[in-house]
Amino acid sequence: MTLYFLIKYLHVLGAIVILGTGTGIAFFMLMAHLSGEAAFIARTAGVVVIADMLFTLSAVLLQPVTGGVLMWLSSTSLSERWLLTSLALYAMAGLFWVPVIFMQIELRDLARAANTNSQLLPPRYFIVFRRWFLCGIPGFGSVMAILWLMVAKPF
Repeated sequence: MTLYFLIKYLHVLGAIVILGTGTGIAFFMLMAHLSGEAAFIARTAGVVVIADMLFTLSAVLLQPVTGGVLMWLSSTSLSERWLLTSLALYAMAGLFWVPVIFMQIELRDLARAANTNSQLLPPRYFIVFRRWFLCGIPGFGSVMAILWLMVAKPF
């Protein structure tokens, strides 16, 4: 196995982790939200915050490193349009993902407080959840587009 293929494997693995963790987090948060149960939402959001920090953050940090090494090993120019588009989409995904982390923490804390005090979820929870959901669309869409560009390199 060559260094190039090892780095490429790590790069693809990172993309899979970002996509897989993002999909799982979105699914579990949505299912917890639809339950309307503060205790369930609090537990789910607590695990989601940990998963995002452990898996997503690790992969997000790995991607530019492995991508840069792949560029260097393959003599790929930074001026290639598919790569520039991917980098712009990566930045856009990050601009939506970073606030989502803080929203997940707030959703967890709001649900924990409601559960601890035996109260209904406060109006703030629903506002934050709606923002969280809406940020996921361009964030997740960007990751899907990057994956396609990484594989197809159409231009």
